Amino acid sequence: ALVAADMLNDKVIPFHEQNQIRLLRVLTDRGTEYCGNREQHEYQLYLAIEDIDHTKTKAKSPQTNGICERFHRTIQDEFYAVAFRKKLYHSLSELQKDLDSWLNHYNTQRTHTGKYCYGKTPMQTFMDSLQLAKDKLLEEVFKINILEDNKKMTEVPRLFFKLCQN
Repeated sequence: ALVAADMLNDKVIPFHEQNQIRLLRVLTDRGTEYCGNREQHEYQLYLAIEDIDHTKTKAKSPQTNGICERFHRTIQDEFYAVAFRKKLYHSLSELQKDLDSWLNHYNTQRTHTGKYCYGKTPMQTFMDSLQLAKDKLLEEVFKINILEDNKKMTEVPRLFFKLCQN
């Protein structure tokens, strides 16, 4: 749980902030690294402090998080299976260094033909979607403000009616 919270704090949130996107929600499976007693679980506490909503996948339904499940298979096939055949690792930091290098290549150089990337890299796809994400966030804020304004507007006549009855 602490490792997952550290990852959010050290990598995920700074990346999103650097791109001027506030992380509003995370989707995780129901593993113990993500779920537990809300008052005592490090990951749950971190999300509460950062005001990030936590959505959990349906139990025993990996297809709910299919993109992540597919990535697990890709990293297993394209990194771990190859790395352990080519090199004998003497420390986790050695393995982490190679994994970081592979992830950088995966995100910035390896094009993807899947449903979302259409022949671009994940980073190109992310950068192309920034304006759309910002527009969508503004749209949501605008909708909330309109709903609140409409609520206030409907409350005023009720209040006026009550005052007139007295």
